[in-house]
Amino acid sequence: MVLKDKKTTLTFHSGVLTIGGTIIEVRYGKSRIFFDFGTEYNPEIQLKDDSLLSLLETGLIPELNHVYDPRMGYQEAKDLDAENTAIFISHCHLDHTRMVNYSDPAIPMYALKETKVLLESLNAKGDFLLPSYDGTSVRNIIPLDNLETITVGDINVQVMRVDHDAYGACGMIITTPDLQIAYTGDLRLHGYDRADSLAYCERVHGTDILIIEGVSISFDDDRNVNRINSEAELLEKIIACVNENDGKQVTFNTYPGNVKRLAAIVEHAPRQVVLEASYAHILKECLNIDAWYYQNDDTDYKLDESKRLDYKDLLDDTGHYLWQVVDNYENLKGGGVYIHSDASPLGEFDPAYQPFLDMLAANNIDFVRLACTGHAFVEDLEEIVDRISPKLLVPIHSLHPERLENKHGLRHLPIRGETI
Repeated sequence: MVLKDKKTTLTFHSGVLTIGGTIIEVRYGKSRIFFDFGTEYNPEIQLKDDSLLSLLETGLIPELNHVYDPRMGYQEAKDLDAENTAIFISHCHLDHTRMVNYSDPAIPMYALKETKVLLESLNAKGDFLLPSYDGTSVRNIIPLDNLETITVGDINVQVMRVDHDAYGACGMIITTPDLQIAYTGDLRLHGYDRADSLAYCERVHGTDILIIEGVSISFDDDRNVNRINSEAELLEKIIACVNENDGKQVTFNTYPGNVKRLAAIVEHAPRQVVLEASYAHILKECLNIDAWYYQNDDTDYKLDESKRLDYKDLLDDTGHYLWQVVDNYENLKGGGVYIHSDASPLGEFDPAYQPFLDMLAANNIDFVRLACTGHAFVEDLEEIVDRISPKLLVPIHSLHPERLENKHGLRHLPIRGETI
């Protein structure tokens, strides 16, 4: 077998048989890298707090050797046996980044520069990531350009943009002296950056090992019914919804990391779009777009004051604006329309979702859900595997990884904590 007797090892610390919380270690000799650094989402687990030790006790994060911040009370089980360590982040979503501040700040952490910008913007108020020991908003992340390569002892890691609903998402190409490993992060083929995902597939064609997310193969229900097939189609539906509700207050919300969706709404909506200030800040930082905005906090986002509108004027509006609402939904004018586009709360699995719907209904506000997944559709996952044609396929980040097959070679379904 072509993969036999290799010195490279992969350890699947977490992120298997679940969606999110991916932490995988690639090791060659005394060199090791980790990706990503988030937590699993499980609302059924009752945490006494979000401390490092509490997360470890519940199994939401794994035991790791000399990776966590030593000031947080973690007791190492054994001595450090590595000389070179680094952490790489594929994109800004919480299930890949939530505990970056719990990592040892002495370990270098890398991400595409867009992901660094987003994490610092999203955590500007300290309510996105878990807090650092010393109060730093976001631990130091070394920003990388697309296609940049970092050497960690005997391991080389190249980052390469892919299409996802988080701006700055990347796949990784990990090369050791005896293997090439492709890690997709989260990706799709139906967003504004489809060409990036296809370029990644071409770059890693024939790779030894492909580690790929499999969110869309997780579910038994038919999610193709009334699905929105692309970001472009989603934008058309948002525009149509606005046009169909002339004379009504129309508001919306979307995920802040989906910067290109936000930019498309700002550019193409038939009404003047007004963003909440933190989102306007993200759009400015990532794409240098100055959007109209309103602000209800004292944070200095360094935005253009000439584009600031008064919140009370927006609350009274019935037809001039399409404006973003992120909280205080009870203040909205009754009889209006609210467009929910992959915003929080995300769906039925979140205990906050039904109370959110009930609150809007009580205020006589029509709820319109227009969503477009950030993950590859089932048929696109199969296409990605075919395009890459790996010698070994390792599907993760899925409830049913066994549903993804490899017609081009072997497949391995890892279990949590396993080293291969």
